[in-house]
Amino acid sequence: MKDNLDQTDRGILRLLQNDGRLTHKAIAYELRKTVTPIHVRIQRLQNEGYIKRYTAIIDPNKIGRGLIAYTQVQLKQHSQESLLFFQQQAVQLSEVMECYHMTGAFDFLLRIAIADMNEYNNLLMNKLSKLPDVAVMQSFFVMSEAKNETAYQFI
Repeated sequence: MKDNLDQTDRGILRLLQNDGRLTHKAIAYELRKTVTPIHVRIQRLQNEGYIKRYTAIIDPNKIGRGLIAYTQVQLKQHSQESLLFFQQQAVQLSEVMECYHMTGAFDFLLRIAIADMNEYNNLLMNKLSKLPDVAVMQSFFVMSEAKNETAYQFI
């Protein structure tokens, strides 16, 4: 897919990753293009799925979600139905920010944002552990954040 992107497309993606509120005019100015082709290219990048959505990145500490846990989950059953059911239920939980089906000893990796250990305990005891086929859960808590990047670099 990357081969379909020329330098202008990569420039558009680079700029929008850093500031999704940039106008087509501002992007055109930065890339030394006119507005109309920039508009057409952005539409194409959206239609082809390169641009999934536009969003604001919020500081979790400001909204009372400053405790981040990475929780590995191993299921008892590995049938397609069990894996899909767990995934469908996990992504419904508001505390779960990311859910990945993984290779290795654990089946899923969840990134969880909560206010404190009491909230985590409630999530663990009353929600996650009650899902069918959950065998083992192992959690790691973030002590400090050295890097949190949302923009992909183009080579």
